[in-house]
Amino acid sequence: MKISIVTPAFNSANTIRHTIESVACQTYPNIEYIIVDGGSRDATAKIVSQYSDVVDLFISEPDRGVYDAMNKGIRAASGDIIAILNSDDFYAHSRVLEQIVATFEESGADSVYGDLQYVDQHDPKQVIRHWESGVFKRRSFLVGWMPPHPAFFVKRVVYQRYGLFNLSLKSSADYELMLRFLYKHQVSAAYVPHVLVRMRSGGMSNATWRCRLRANLEDRLAWKINFIKPKIYTIFLKPLRKLHQFYYRPIQRAIITRENHPKNLSLDQYNQPLYLQRSRSN
Repeated sequence: MKISIVTPAFNSANTIRHTIESVACQTYPNIEYIIVDGGSRDATAKIVSQYSDVVDLFISEPDRGVYDAMNKGIRAASGDIIAILNSDDFYAHSRVLEQIVATFEESGADSVYGDLQYVDQHDPKQVIRHWESGVFKRRSFLVGWMPPHPAFFVKRVVYQRYGLFNLSLKSSADYELMLRFLYKHQVSAAYVPHVLVRMRSGGMSNATWRCRLRANLEDRLAWKINFIKPKIYTIFLKPLRKLHQFYYRPIQRAIITRENHPKNLSLDQYNQPLYLQRSRSN
């Protein structure tokens, strides 16, 4: 299996070298690495140019935000599996992708996800939050569950069949996409109970209470635009589930679990990509 990694970037000179090197040190050999830059005005492009042996495609042009950059990278990707690794994230160890591919092959699932840690911006060895995803059950979305997006790996054909990121959402497009894939369309998922990605704290949906409020409103919209209804308590439980991540430090377990979908997708099954298009009214 070939893995395409997409890194959206904008003025990321302070962190992108660490991101690239975490890809470069992966033991799994069949990797396509795509960086989509929004026209950075700092040294991002210069740093990326120093890794021509690692980066297969570098796109640098103005875009409509991080999710637009992700969509560009997904459209350009040729791998069987697609991963999103932000420019201030990095893989937790050198065998992450090897572990992901093994899980895809062993489980037969169309998506694989794992755990994530938030770390201090200046000291990535200092863990601030530990996000243990847990075993996927479709009904878990009703009580505010979601996997961490940077630790969510999906077969390219799933994007082709069910669409890309919805650009009408500014901070919850990742939640909407995973809700659409896993809950609405019941794409199969396998869980790797290990930390796969470390993310520097300070993401756009968590930066301030105002941003968190906007994200909460967009979470509601994510259900509405998919014509599915959450429970009354769903959206309130979603942020509350994060509280224990600040003090919970579990012992990682060596197990693999599987979930539902009786018919998995193959790359040969769908030849015509179906992408979400942003309407003119948005």
